[in-house]
Amino acid sequence: MATRLVHLVADAADPPGLARFWAAALGWEVAAEEPTEVVVWPRGYDYPDPVALPLVFVPVPEPKTDKNRVHFDLATSSVEHQAAEVDRLLRLGATRADIGQGDVPWVVLADPEGNEFCVLDPRPVYAGTGPVAAVVVDCADAAAEARFWSVAAGWATQQQAAGFASLRSPALVGPFLEFVQVPGAKTVKDRLHLDVRPHPGGDHLAEAQHLRGLGAVPADVGQGDVPWVVLADPEGNEFCVLTPR
Repeated sequence: MATRLVHLVADAADPPGLARFWAAALGWEVAAEEPTEVVVWPRGYDYPDPVALPLVFVPVPEPKTDKNRVHFDLATSSVEHQAAEVDRLLRLGATRADIGQGDVPWVVLADPEGNEFCVLDPRPVYAGTGPVAAVVVDCADAAAEARFWSVAAGWATQQQAAGFASLRSPALVGPFLEFVQVPGAKTVKDRLHLDVRPHPGGDHLAEAQHLRGLGAVPADVGQGDVPWVVLADPEGNEFCVLTPR
């Protein structure tokens, strides 16, 4: 049994508009636009290559009400590059954000719908990730979340320390998936969530049952009658187990 991480899904009031922002921000392209979703990925991307994690924007009626527990960290190669990226992103429609970060070497911004993200100071560990250095998940127990997601994503542990753990594709390409211990519990539905999918020939229902055995639970986010399975991880973060492809 095995699933692999294939998408990061973002709730949006204006999926086409938010997709255009992130395509420009990352230097990617809008690969598909439908009423139910807009997909953004690198030009020439061969789905589902782990060299990148495609973004899928879906329409929701609910406004953003709280700091997201899932966010992007963007990579830079120098202090000058970081400053230039911040200026460029502000021109594209991002705004500066204060989430209590204090005096830190990275810059916290928010996209046009208020989703927080960080433009990191240059760090060798993120050389070669592409524009997205990491997808970061706030949590209460980083080690436990990493153990669960190592199985769900099919990614390997790269680093673990007190209150922090990171995973990456076994091919050692693309972004990291990081878990950072923070105070406070999850109180609202995540506006960004992960999608996993079995390999071709797999059984998504069996995979969902396997993940339930590891601590996931069924979740109702108003999805109705859909072919995929919606679960929540051991800390309540919603995610989808998609049909094989």
